[in-house]
Amino acid sequence: MDLLDQLADPAADLLGRVDGILVAAGAPDGHRLWPLLRQLRVLPGDAVHAVLALRSAPLAATGAATRTHLGTYDEVGAALADGGSWQGPAAETFAAHRDALRAYLVDGAESLTGRLDATAAYADEVADWIARTRSALARTLGDVLGSAEAVTVVTARTGGGAPVELAAAEIGARVLATVAEAYDRAEALPGRWAPDLDEVAYRPPDGPAVRPDGGRIAL
Repeated sequence: MDLLDQLADPAADLLGRVDGILVAAGAPDGHRLWPLLRQLRVLPGDAVHAVLALRSAPLAATGAATRTHLGTYDEVGAALADGGSWQGPAAETFAAHRDALRAYLVDGAESLTGRLDATAAYADEVADWIARTRSALARTLGDVLGSAEAVTVVTARTGGGAPVELAAAEIGARVLATVAEAYDRAEALPGRWAPDLDEVAYRPPDGPAVRPDGGRIAL
């Protein structure tokens, strides 16, 4: 349980009130809450609920589990590097295909090993984004729970009025601004990682196949 989990119950009560006020009365004209609502299309309480559902541990474990397979690829690559003592034209052709397969498996970033490592790193970064997002939102909730605006919202009588509407809008804006910043970072992740996660195609060696007697096979 992290700080966000600890703040979940009191935050749910406050933001339930905030959401109710915003639904019933809206926010003052020109308030900074409006563009945040249009961007995220969600009320502050629902936004917090969505972040509460995010957990970094499963993704962090996925990254670690993915990297355990790298050793297997390295072992296969080492086996392919050992060409033995076979000689002749057919051996040369076989060696070319063996080297191409080895490159496909373990030769740098443009190989299956490279993609596997990149996939693990991507999982790690998403897990880090979740952890940072939860921490940032916890700090924001800690601030708003102790704010004068929270007192205004919690102690408001039926009907509210302009001060209550402004207080609810201020709390909502602070919460949604934190979520919007995290959302922008999340949107950038797939594009930044796309080149490292693209499918790698096997590239066979150039040249015709060879018969065991040394003759060429027309394909």
